Amino acid sequence: MFHVRPIARDDLPAIFALSARTGSGLTTLPADRERLAARIERSLASFAGQAKLAEACYVFVLVQASASNGDTVVGISAIEAAVGLTEPWYNYRVGTLVHASRQLGVYTTTPTLFLGNDHTGSSELGSLFLDAAYRRAKNGALLAKSRLLFIAEFADRFATKIIAELRGVLDADGRSPFWEGLGRHFFAMEYGTADHLTGLGQKAFIAELMPRHPVYVNLLPAAARDVIGKVHVDTAPARAMLEQEGFRHEGYVDIFDAGPTLECYRDNIHAVRQSQLLPVALEAGDATDDRRDDVGWLVCNRRFADFRATVVSAPAHLDRLPLTPAACAALRVGAGDRVRAVPLAPRDR
Repeated sequence: MFHVRPIARDDLPAIFALSARTGSGLTTLPADRERLAARIERSLASFAGQAKLAEACYVFVLVQASASNGDTVVGISAIEAAVGLTEPWYNYRVGTLVHASRQLGVYTTTPTLFLGNDHTGSSELGSLFLDAAYRRAKNGALLAKSRLLFIAEFADRFATKIIAELRGVLDADGRSPFWEGLGRHFFAMEYGTADHLTGLGQKAFIAELMPRHPVYVNLLPAAARDVIGKVHVDTAPARAMLEQEGFRHEGYVDIFDAGPTLECYRDNIHAVRQSQLLPVALEAGDATDDRRDDVGWLVCNRRFADFRATVVSAPAHLDRLPLTPAACAALRVGAGDRVRAVPLAPRDR
């Protein structure tokens, strides 16, 4: 059975193996054992309540539990409690400048990139990656959306606005058309090098060397213009899931690959607003076999440091959540305990 739990020190080898498969553009999961170990320690401190807001980061792993082989880590995701409080958080806002002359009869509107720090203090969903061999059934949705139940249960630990900075378009060689059209003119380095430095926590240093004056989009090559606000092919499912939950692209893009930043006010996220607290009803292991009208439910326990989430089948309308012994074991709950749950697919809510 698959479930989500907080990352542990013993997960480092599995996470390092995952990081080697991400390719360019996922800067929060560098193939660097020391950096990954430091991130695990930061997550452990956060779940222990020992991290300041500016440092708090909650990292989760998706595991396949097996009685014979133990947990197999197959995915990772995270929530940064507040971005931009220790170093500037940069992105571009796509705006418009108007040039007009009544005398000459000229009126033009020009899309323009403005460098800014508008999302400072926001909470961020990030580091989402699932092993390609497990991208099936409901695993991707469980890994991505379990964070929303965690936010719903512990809302006071997060900002009123939640953002997700999505990976932008890269070509078959791992190059960013946007970087080639803009960033390369200011740095004598490849996109992969800039991407690596970002993963080492030096994004602010690089951003400070970017042009601070507005960038006229129509002066960029067509290949760079065409990818602004677009996502990497592997990121398209994650974007669709976030948009189903109420996230929207409000014109902000990454300064390196121009991937979109989606955002939503915390209390307006559909899974947060529509989740409910339900008591657990223990049922036999095969009790769900005859319920053809069941839907998938995303469910989590209500523990902070011992958070667990999984997907179960249950009727769309209920006042008690029926859970098998296996599901109870995964969630570490028992009959009568209250859990937080929401139908996994928005259409079933």
